[in-house]
Amino acid sequence: MNDKSSATVRNAVTADRTVGLALGALGVLAFSMSLPATRVAVQQLDPWFVAFGRAVGAGLLAVAYLRFTAAPRPTRAQWRRLTVVALGVVVGFPLFTSLALITQTSAHGAVVITVLPAMTAVFAVLRAGERPPALFWVASAGGLLAVLAFLGASGAVRGAVAPPDLFLLAAVVLCGLGYAEGGALARELGGARTICWALLLSLPVTVPVTVVAAVAAPPHADAVTWSAFGYLTAVSMFLGFFAWYAGLARGGVAQVGQIQLAQPVLTLLWSALLLGEAVTPASIAAALAVLACVVLIQRTRGRTPAPVAKQA
Repeated sequence: MNDKSSATVRNAVTADRTVGLALGALGVLAFSMSLPATRVAVQQLDPWFVAFGRAVGAGLLAVAYLRFTAAPRPTRAQWRRLTVVALGVVVGFPLFTSLALITQTSAHGAVVITVLPAMTAVFAVLRAGERPPALFWVASAGGLLAVLAFLGASGAVRGAVAPPDLFLLAAVVLCGLGYAEGGALARELGGARTICWALLLSLPVTVPVTVVAAVAAPPHADAVTWSAFGYLTAVSMFLGFFAWYAGLARGGVAQVGQIQLAQPVLTLLWSALLLGEAVTPASIAAALAVLACVVLIQRTRGRTPAPVAKQA
């Protein structure tokens, strides 16, 4: 890592909706396994260890990446914004989903997570300075309704709001904030460095909590559980964000963020493939409806701030 915090190389992040859409889709594919993997992990490992331990592992990978690329340090203003990113995606979302999925299923979690694209769009307006047109909000609402209808028809929606649902709602709010702030900041730093610096910034918090959790409840688990934990560390907390933040920076936070509408459907499809659950015709219909809404969203045009220079 370069100690010259004021030294920057002027390399603009190019605005490209097609590339942004492709990178965003890759990120959503990576994240679609997060809830099932978390559900598996917290059955044998302490949820605090799962939430913060995966951030520590990803943080060590981030240190290696930043050193290998000789990344210049962020400016003081960028460090403040990285704090918001860390609060949302490094600490908030992993912690609250881990606590929720102790008792709730990943399918139930997918229901609440459905509102994440809308929350991301709201924070894109508040934090990233974007102004989606009316058609964008109509298409987004259509996609949200399609996913909720599918989840309801599939039986994923059961019972009333419980404390785990409040954890999931807190996770969604913090994650939407972290996505929007990180996507906007990635226009300056690049997608990979945005998540890497956020992970590094979080280490003074994530390391002590992980140690305390490991001492209080020494981690013992089978190979499947450790594999799930490894996925959360290397993919959900690290590599997935390389593509996701790069996609948000290139295609717009609000626009690309709506690709997340496909994530609940993908999560249940993963459950079908891994757990042998049946894929019904309703799932296919919902997937096509969501795809149509995503295509409509991508055809809308709103005001997105021009990309700015990023650090090399």
